[in-house]
Amino acid sequence: MALIAGVRTNFAPPVPQNYQELGIPESLVLDLVLRRLLLEGFSSLQSLSRSLKISIPIIDTAFRHLRAQQLVEVKGMIGNDYTFILSQAGKNLASDRFQISQYAGAAPVSLKDYAAATRAQTAKITIDRKTLRSAFSDLVVTDRMLDSLGPALISQSSIFLYGPSGNGKTSIAERMLRVYQDAVLIPFAVEVDNQIISLYDPVVHQKLELEDPDIDPRWILCRRPCIVVGGELVPSMLELRLDDASGIYAAPIQMKSNNGIFIIDDFGRQLMSPRDLLNRWIVPLDRRVDYLTLRYGVKFQIPFELMVVFSTNLDPRDLADEAFLRRIHNKILVEPVDPQTFDQIFQRVVSAKRVPHEPDSAEYLRRLCLKDGRDELRACYPLDICNILVSISEYERRPVEMSRTDLERAVDLYFAKSEALPQ
Repeated sequence: MALIAGVRTNFAPPVPQNYQELGIPESLVLDLVLRRLLLEGFSSLQSLSRSLKISIPIIDTAFRHLRAQQLVEVKGMIGNDYTFILSQAGKNLASDRFQISQYAGAAPVSLKDYAAATRAQTAKITIDRKTLRSAFSDLVVTDRMLDSLGPALISQSSIFLYGPSGNGKTSIAERMLRVYQDAVLIPFAVEVDNQIISLYDPVVHQKLELEDPDIDPRWILCRRPCIVVGGELVPSMLELRLDDASGIYAAPIQMKSNNGIFIIDDFGRQLMSPRDLLNRWIVPLDRRVDYLTLRYGVKFQIPFELMVVFSTNLDPRDLADEAFLRRIHNKILVEPVDPQTFDQIFQRVVSAKRVPHEPDSAEYLRRLCLKDGRDELRACYPLDICNILVSISEYERRPVEMSRTDLERAVDLYFAKSEALPQ
């Protein structure tokens, strides 16, 4: 365990000082330098080092190689640093290389180094009911639910959350990330067979400020990722995607989720059929490895070190066969709430929204929610109905209140009528 910028991590790669330590082909480094020079026009060793996240000794070696090939022209010096541009021959070569790939950012790490780093950063957590209750403190969660979640989270294997909609499955899944008290290093990109796979994604990776000159700058310190997908999940999101214009591959979503959590919300309602998804992942879930393929057929292995959380309101037996369900060791039923839990949720909601209410408002709302043949209380009812009350008060331009009349009106708006519509 190491400390980087005051945050615990299991991986701390030193700054490479030569090609062997860098771990990627020299030809790829030269291409990166050429493309960067084509974009910058006028550059220096320091500028290239900052842009490509490569140490000065390696940049200097690449510069001397290009200078010997008369691909760069020195224009002067600033202190001990050269300033230079591409020669005409250098521009021609850089343009040719730019047609193959437009990547000119941080140097990638090798597939071997990425795999080793991912396995080194596999999550190991120590929790009990007390620490887990703290992590879920903004939800009303029973001890029974905590005692189901605790062992599942410690195992770091996949979890199946199932049960009626509206009882907090997604909220529970999203808060699982709080049990992690460390950070991980994620590379900007990974090199496979001289191809660039862009991995770091600021949309899904939460970057932490890292100021440690002893850490390889090709890696970014991030919180463990938590990625949520719903109905938009399609097969292409689980495979490498090549952008034809730039020649850069985008990492699939499970690769971006490595060392974190991948939540499949509303499982069974995706554009991708459950059977296709389960067939795609039956090996990764079992062996903790996945296989990806470059466009021209080269197949390679990556770690599958993530916790997959399936969340569904459908019957698991209707979604997957026994062979697949056996590979998901933790199946947790998120049940409708009991009256006591419902009232606790109600009190939190009205306090947070500062809604005036009567002592028996929670009980009256429960009775309204169980009318017209409804026989279950859902965790979402208090907040949803309270939001409708606020909207009613705004519509009528009066202070929000929770009278019986307003509660009846809000409940009437919230629940669909069971009678058949006229033909």
